[in-house]
Amino acid sequence: MTVSQRRRAATAAALASSVEWYDYFVFGIAAALVVGKTFFPTTNPAAGVLASFATFAVGFLARPLGGIIAGSLGDKRGRKPVLVMAIALMGAATTLIGLLPTYDTIGITAPIILVLLRLVQGVAVGAQWGGAMLLATEYAPPGKRGLYGSLVQLGVPIGVVLANTVFLIAAQVAPPSDFLTWAWRIPFLAGILVLGLAWYLHVKIDETPEYRRAEAKLAAEERGRAKSPLREVLRHHKGTVLLAGGSFMVNTATFYILLNGVLDYATRHLGMSRTTVLVATLLISTLQLAIIPLSAKLSDRIGRLRIYTLGAAGVALWAIPMFLLIDTASLPLFVVASFVGSLFLGIMYGPQAALFAELFTAEMRYTGASLGYQISAVVGGGLAPFIMVLLLESTGTSMSVSLYIIVLALISLGSIGLLAKRARAARSTSDSHDRAREAVGDQP
Repeated sequence: MTVSQRRRAATAAALASSVEWYDYFVFGIAAALVVGKTFFPTTNPAAGVLASFATFAVGFLARPLGGIIAGSLGDKRGRKPVLVMAIALMGAATTLIGLLPTYDTIGITAPIILVLLRLVQGVAVGAQWGGAMLLATEYAPPGKRGLYGSLVQLGVPIGVVLANTVFLIAAQVAPPSDFLTWAWRIPFLAGILVLGLAWYLHVKIDETPEYRRAEAKLAAEERGRAKSPLREVLRHHKGTVLLAGGSFMVNTATFYILLNGVLDYATRHLGMSRTTVLVATLLISTLQLAIIPLSAKLSDRIGRLRIYTLGAAGVALWAIPMFLLIDTASLPLFVVASFVGSLFLGIMYGPQAALFAELFTAEMRYTGASLGYQISAVVGGGLAPFIMVLLLESTGTSMSVSLYIIVLALISLGSIGLLAKRARAARSTSDSHDRAREAVGDQP
């Protein structure tokens, strides 16, 4: 395998992740600013926002389904074709949302179709992450799996930057009165460009080396007794999947709180400018482009779980100061609060792709890693903005949101601790087997 092949695959994986997350985050921004007013009109603004964020959460409920379907196909038929399918599906769903008539035009049919298209987006992103992650990590040279995996993770801040930028442009080119009528559609209609990337992946990128090596084993199993990757994962690795999901829960929840929940909170409760908050989010996401690969590279040297623990502990400690600063409605303090929170999220996010890939063997890696990631997305990320609005409306204080983040951080830290314990036990067992082989003259 040449250096050029590695770089081309890594670049393609990063692009695939970026455009998928762009399409996914565009809906999140629209949920905070537009969807409640155009698809769920009501005299109670909070009720409209809750309905909007509930639709946002629907996409997360579909993500495990996408992970299961893509995982089974990706472990049996290859990483590349499933990734191409996921990208094409996301591009089609996002474009159709941009063309969808609103409640004022077709009534209740509008939010029904919107929910269905959001489900399709969820299936697509659930299928995409595992494929892009494996395309990068399974092409990685020895000792650089964390760094190569972080290129896929960079798709998240790149997607956020692109989504915020396109929304800012849409807000600038149209008067405020036109933003809710047609300008909000511009970011969604850009989704049609994603189909070009799907074609590029199909034509220019080869299947990953690790999957090709696993094909012979898979072919032998199919000649004998075919095994379902999902069945094998749930039968023998269910605990690992659940711990992987738990370890990432605080990251994905806090991310969507900062990206979508705080956007609604800052504009509706604190009276901050929509444009100001979007620009601040854009700048902070740009800084993550440096944090993520640095933490991933460090994880290649000192271990994934150590870096992971540092990030999760930081989120727990920063949860209360973060909202105390946001509540001042001061732009500089808002930026500090969001940046430090995003810093700890980036520290966790950098090594996450490599960590999840290393938890499973190549024959079941797509299924196992996708399930772990998507479980955390449903329980943590999808419901986080919705839960944030409920907590704010019921308690009247943002400290309730801070406590919610701290509880999730404790769950993540506990899961990380158990994963570390399993890793130590596995190393101990491996060392015992090596010593036993050496004792009878059998070299490992």
